[in-house]
Amino acid sequence: MLHETTTLTDLQRAIMRTVVYFDLFRHPMRKEEIRRFLQVPCTDEARFAEGLDALCAEGILINRAGFYAPKDPSRHIAERQADEERARSRMAKALRMSRFIGRFPFVRAVMLSGSMSKGRCAVDGDIDYFVITQPGRLWIARTLLVLYKKVFLLNDHRNMCVNYFVDTDHLAIEDRNLFTATEVMTLIPTWNGPQCEAFFRANTWAQRTLPNTVHDLTDHLPGKDGWFKRACERALSGAFMDEVDEWCMRRTLDHWRARFPEFDRAQFESALRSRRYVSKHHPRDFQRRVLDAFQQRWNAFERDHVLEPTTSLIP
Repeated sequence: MLHETTTLTDLQRAIMRTVVYFDLFRHPMRKEEIRRFLQVPCTDEARFAEGLDALCAEGILINRAGFYAPKDPSRHIAERQADEERARSRMAKALRMSRFIGRFPFVRAVMLSGSMSKGRCAVDGDIDYFVITQPGRLWIARTLLVLYKKVFLLNDHRNMCVNYFVDTDHLAIEDRNLFTATEVMTLIPTWNGPQCEAFFRANTWAQRTLPNTVHDLTDHLPGKDGWFKRACERALSGAFMDEVDEWCMRRTLDHWRARFPEFDRAQFESALRSRRYVSKHHPRDFQRRVLDAFQQRWNAFERDHVLEPTTSLIP
């Protein structure tokens, strides 16, 4: 039975923000995950454990078999465990595909993103890749990869979904909020460790948003370009190929505008950002939907537990 009013410490409030956010994805959290994704620094594990236990004792947070959620997570635990097993079984294929993508002309680094980077893969889940390219050749690299997927993989999104590209001169992610910080800090480097490390250095804002999250980078990632890739890049050099790269971008933009005529300018920029140095293809605008849902869910949590409202969680 909850008291008429609920008093939470700053740490407890941060804990609840974290579990409420991940509950949007039906993702009951383990104890260490909660600490990892807190939006406040937390080095005192004993204090963290005390805060967690107090929330459970009050019935504000529910613990089932070591999984925590704002409501009874029992029905989602088996789903999560099945997704985790599926992700483990598909990881070898994801790594092979990463290395294959890394050998395409003008690709400079590859990282796993999406649900696979969180250790989960649904029955119909895709394997998503975040790709870093050479400046001025992003759209050529993207077009070659998309053509390969459509022709040789019969447009199989499950094993090859390349939906976010940046170039090495523009590594900083423009959207800066909890959703993108979580996505950045969970990326799994799979091709060219030093370039992946440069990406994280360019996005220290994400580390500040999630200060307890660190990357386990390794210098032993593959990343050496073969002779065929180098030959292709030489053949595709020169001022004319600058025009080809821009043509690829404009053709893609025309296709997306025709396909998503309902998007206004702001929606298009959020979901389908397209410039010479970035390509973002998220037509469902998952970022905005998640942030809006999180704000609503957090507002409801504050009302239900009679907490003093916080400022907007969405920048």
